[in-house]
Amino acid sequence: MIFMFVVSMGVHAEEGIPSVSDKVENRWSFLGGYGITHCGLGKTKVQVQSVDFIPRYERFLTKTMGSSWYQGRHSLMIETPLTLVVDPDVAPMVGINFLAGWTFTGLNRIIPYAFAGGGPLYTSADIPGLGSELNGNYQAGIGIRFKTNKNYQFNIEYRFQHISNGGTKTPNDPLNSSRFLLGITF
Repeated sequence: MIFMFVVSMGVHAEEGIPSVSDKVENRWSFLGGYGITHCGLGKTKVQVQSVDFIPRYERFLTKTMGSSWYQGRHSLMIETPLTLVVDPDVAPMVGINFLAGWTFTGLNRIIPYAFAGGGPLYTSADIPGLGSELNGNYQAGIGIRFKTNKNYQFNIEYRFQHISNGGTKTPNDPLNSSRFLLGITF
């Protein structure tokens, strides 16, 4: 509902003029933020808090498709997240994410996007129930980029993340968490 409100506040691109997004084939983003697990959601038993730093490369795969506010472009995003677990242990998590994305291009100053995907994640954190240092990392999220000028955009992003070892070792208590991120795209 909030997402639809923000989308309706955007300024529509002019008819007949190609979207600036069609000219841009790739982007770099740097995101930072906070994550916390949801105890009791699924089999998540431990509250884990973390601080994230995520560099992202995004490559657009298509030209703009569709019409009206929902027109957009498909993209592939590659991230190399560095997460610092700060509770219950202090230790890093590192990985690589491959994400499929959809960027809405029908608005001029507000650019919503959605994505999903995952990848491998390594951690040396002593988190009860995780059971393995090598885990799978699956996630889905939404975000909004705000144009500040033609070269830079400010990001606000939310993602839901699931981390587990896929049953390769016991125990296998997953970490289901929310991540709140701010960043810059250029």
